[in-house]
Amino acid sequence: MPHDTVTFSFPVWLRCAHWVNFLLLTLLVRSGIQILADHPRLYWTVHTKPGREWLKFTSKVPATDRIWTSMDEAVHVSPWIAIPGGRHNLGLGRHWHFLCVIFWVLNGFIYVGLLFGTGEWQRLLPASWDIVPRAFHTALTYLTFHLPDASEFRPYDPLQQLAYSFVVFIMAPLSIATGMAMSPAVVAHWPWYHRLFGNRQVARSIHFLLMTGYLAFFVVHVTLVVLTGFARNMNHIVLGVSGDGTLGARIGLGIVAFVIFLNWLLTWTSRKWPRLVQDTTGLLTDGAMALLLNRLRSRQTYNLSDVSDYFWVNGLPPETAEFQELLRTNFKDWRLKVHGLVDGPISFSLEDLKAMPKVTMVTMHNCIQGWSSIGEWGGVPLKDIILRCKPAPDARYIIFHSYGVDEEGREYYGSLALDEAMHPQTILAYEFNGGPLPPERGAPLRLRVETKLGFKMVKYLKSIEFVQDYRTVGLGHGGYREDTQFFGTLANI
Repeated sequence: MPHDTVTFSFPVWLRCAHWVNFLLLTLLVRSGIQILADHPRLYWTVHTKPGREWLKFTSKVPATDRIWTSMDEAVHVSPWIAIPGGRHNLGLGRHWHFLCVIFWVLNGFIYVGLLFGTGEWQRLLPASWDIVPRAFHTALTYLTFHLPDASEFRPYDPLQQLAYSFVVFIMAPLSIATGMAMSPAVVAHWPWYHRLFGNRQVARSIHFLLMTGYLAFFVVHVTLVVLTGFARNMNHIVLGVSGDGTLGARIGLGIVAFVIFLNWLLTWTSRKWPRLVQDTTGLLTDGAMALLLNRLRSRQTYNLSDVSDYFWVNGLPPETAEFQELLRTNFKDWRLKVHGLVDGPISFSLEDLKAMPKVTMVTMHNCIQGWSSIGEWGGVPLKDIILRCKPAPDARYIIFHSYGVDEEGREYYGSLALDEAMHPQTILAYEFNGGPLPPERGAPLRLRVETKLGFKMVKYLKSIEFVQDYRTVGLGHGGYREDTQFFGTLANI
């Protein structure tokens, strides 16, 4: 076998990082599949019209006899493949994805730091360009069902060295970079960033291709571990010793079994106690998002020529008698009520709002499901409403109440921190693409906060309430989607 005359060992930190990476990548891939299942189409353009995708994982055809919503796009995925599995379990999938990303990035930084701090990089990084023809020769050796000469392993053969370097120094950083390019807060604050990849949807497609790359690498990697001496290779990566004993293999297979068991346990827990998963993962992920992204403000400046010719609808207009009557009279008697921790209750008619200074902006809408579109919005800055109603000093959040209710009569609502509500591009919109806001877009009035995902932008506004703590409203998680579908409270990535 090729390792017979080669003696080397992997340091303990490298072996630990290897197995931690293995665990986290299994969870990242499975949660990523769950996220993709909510909008299983991939595009090269931000104008995500059905039929423009370059790849799709759905046989659904948008209906033409009714409004086809983005919710209709979600497909079921087996819990054996995704975590937690099922249909529209997007919230829990995102919780696991972001929690694992934090530890995956931390593990990666520790690994790279020790790689260069200990000199181990000299065994991993190619020293010259002759690695390319040598790796090609090694690939031909494998393809002809032979094994490279023992002298090629130091501890990697040229093909392994090139592949491992590519995964560590190209694929991993690109995964992080494209993940950030899907954050509405990032692309709103630095509009140039997602254009480094072409646009947000290109970044999403690259992110998916990187996931498939990790899976392909895993298959090839495991195959070569088996073919080039399974027991010996497992001794190296588990125990850090050479030899043909079976202890390393037995421990290694035990670790693999534990990873499989842990994946099953976390999937089962997510399906049985989703609120527990939402609360416990949020303890870390919400803090990280708040620290990194909450202070970012939208600086988008798209042109009218950038407006999308197709804009997904997410949710249907309320069917309650109250809303239908307002719709029938073109919202003549509608008023936006402002109450809670304010100097005094106040209300605004649609004409009152239109008489106030108007803001018109062209921005990119980023849905939590993955699609995006660019539209023109016109309305009044929320800041102007806040200044008029004079919130109390202890008011820290705004609750946006909607006419929308679900099948059980639960109100759709959302929340926003008071400082975020003061951002210049946070508006109450009554116009869309130069005309009155259509019913399917949230008429008569909807929230637009461009550093957030779309589900935070409450439609069909009925009233806004100033409170000290959003946990006193509804089930206490900051919104209807957070309460019932376990979405994250912070929606800036």
